[in-house]
Amino acid sequence: MNIAFDAKRAFQNNTGLGNYSRTLIRSLAAGFPEHQYYLFAPRQTAMFNTAPFPNVHTVLPEKFLHRKLRAVWRSKWVTPELARRGMDLYHGLSHEVPLGIHKSPVKSVVTMHDLIFERYPAQYNPLDVFTYRRKARYAAHAADRIIAISGQTKEDLVSFYHVAPQKIAVCYQSCDPAFAVLHPAGAIAAFREKYALPAQYLLSVGSVIERKNLLRVVQALYQSKCPLPLVVLGNGDDYMKKVKACIAQQGMEQQVIWLNEKARMADAELPLLYQGATALLYVSLFEGFGIPILEALWSGTPVITSRGSCFAETAGNAAIYVDPLSVEEIGKAMHAVIDNTALAIALREKGFAHAQQFTPEKCAAAVMDVYRSLF
Repeated sequence: MNIAFDAKRAFQNNTGLGNYSRTLIRSLAAGFPEHQYYLFAPRQTAMFNTAPFPNVHTVLPEKFLHRKLRAVWRSKWVTPELARRGMDLYHGLSHEVPLGIHKSPVKSVVTMHDLIFERYPAQYNPLDVFTYRRKARYAAHAADRIIAISGQTKEDLVSFYHVAPQKIAVCYQSCDPAFAVLHPAGAIAAFREKYALPAQYLLSVGSVIERKNLLRVVQALYQSKCPLPLVVLGNGDDYMKKVKACIAQQGMEQQVIWLNEKARMADAELPLLYQGATALLYVSLFEGFGIPILEALWSGTPVITSRGSCFAETAGNAAIYVDPLSVEEIGKAMHAVIDNTALAIALREKGFAHAQQFTPEKCAAAVMDVYRSLF
C-alpha cells in the first residue's frame, strides 16, 4: 500500500499530538516495511528525522499558490493530489481529514484523541470550540474508519456525533520507547543536581489548566502536611496564576517547584524526571487517554490518578485511584505511596507489566489492521 499521512504535527509539534504522529509512523515503517509511507506536510523541520526509513517519503506543497497558502493546501487542495500520486489510503492523525476526501477514490482513516472541547466548552475560547467541532464532526463522518485512542473517546464519538460504533476501532497509543529505558541511580542523581531538584519529590506533568486540577493537588499537599515537594512540568495562564496565589497564601513557595521557570529541560531528559520521582500525580478531571500515566508506568514510577474517564483503561491495576474533587483523598494517596514502601514497589512492578499492553509494535499492528479492513 501507498499510505499517506497528515504530517503537520509530526514536523511541527513537539508535544502530545506530535509524539503520537512520530511514534506511529516510525513503528509502521519499521514493522511493516512492505508498504510505502508518504508524509504530506506544509513544512519539513528537523523535529522528525525520517532518514533511517527508506520507505518514508516527505511530500511538500510544490505549486506557487500551494506554498503561499499552505493551510489551504493541507485542508483542501491536497485531496486531488493524493489520488494523482497514487495513494491508496490517507490517515489524518489528529481529528482532521481534508475536504472532499469522501468523494475521492482514496480510502481514509482519522485518529480521534478526545472530544474534551465538547464536554468542557466553557474552558475554551468559543471560536476555538466552533473550529474544533467543525473539523472533528466532518472528519468523523467523512472518513471511512475512525481510530479512537481509548474506549472513552469511542463512547464520546457515539454520544456527541452519533457515529456508528462499528465504524470506530479502539487502538491504544504508545509512548516514546525512551521511557522504557531505566537509568542507573547515578544518572538520575546527576539529573537532579543539574536542575537543583531534591532527592525525593512528587511530580505533576501537563498543562496548568483547570481540567488538569493542579489547584486541588496543591491544596492536598498543604492540608495533608505532605513532607515531599511537588515538581510541576507545565505552563498555563489564568489558572496558573490562581494556583500560584494559593501557594503564596499558604506559604508553600519552597514546596512547589516550577521546573519550566528554572530551565528549559531537554525532551531526552524527561524519562530521568519521571524515574527520579516518588510518584506521578495525574488527577485530571477528564482526558482522552492520559499519556503521562503511560510514561510513568514505563518509567517504573507509581501513579496516583482519577477514578472515571479513561484512566482505568490507561493505568489498569497499576495505580491508586482517587476522587479528583476530593482534596482529602488526594492527600491520603500521597501519604500511602510515601509511607508504604511495599505498596510503592508493587505499583512499580504492576505498572511495568501493564505498560506492555501499549508497546509501539502493538499500536502499529492495531492500526495496520484498521488499514487492511478497508481493502
